[in-house]
Amino acid sequence: MSKRNTQANKSAARERLRAERERQAKKDKARKQVVVGVSVVAVLAVAGAVSYGVMQLNKPSAWEAAADAKNVTAPKNTSGDDGTTVVIGESSAKKTLELYEDSRCPICATFEQTVGETVAKDVEAGKYKIKYVGATFIDNSDSGEGSKNALSALGAALNVSPDAFLEYKTALYSAKYHPEETDDKFAKDSYLLDVAESVDALKGNKAFQK
Repeated sequence: MSKRNTQANKSAARERLRAERERQAKKDKARKQVVVGVSVVAVLAVAGAVSYGVMQLNKPSAWEAAADAKNVTAPKNTSGDDGTTVVIGESSAKKTLELYEDSRCPICATFEQTVGETVAKDVEAGKYKIKYVGATFIDNSDSGEGSKNALSALGAALNVSPDAFLEYKTALYSAKYHPEETDDKFAKDSYLLDVAESVDALKGNKAFQK
């Protein structure tokens, strides 16, 4: 092997290592943001809180983009522009936890993986209800169709049942199925259907598959 090839291989290895370190740094940053966010949720809940947003961008326009989503199926039991707002929990719950979510968002995925189970238990116990606002800001900023496509799939899951919606959302955000932000896997219907096969209520469900 020539010295030139050896140098090229070393350079490629260094570049892969650098890229991996950058990806890990982003994940670590996301985890830290989630920890801070969870602390905010806890404080707000104790104080009789109103809302908490899992945000990657600070500008309101990032969330207003959800209203401009194209080809989004408006499911049953929703409100807001284009039916992108879903409320889960006891109507009698005095507190509301408001979550803005893009299915492609890595911070949203980390939040779900970290405290999703705890939040679900609190909702079931009637401590608060959750207002999910679906967003598509990553499609708009990075181009792609995955955010909108996943939002439509979540709508189809909600048409099956609220439990199917929650379980499917958890699956989409899971470490097993959630792709890197730059990998627009959710744009593929076949991939979303594969994820749905992990949810009992959606497995082989013809109504959902439409």
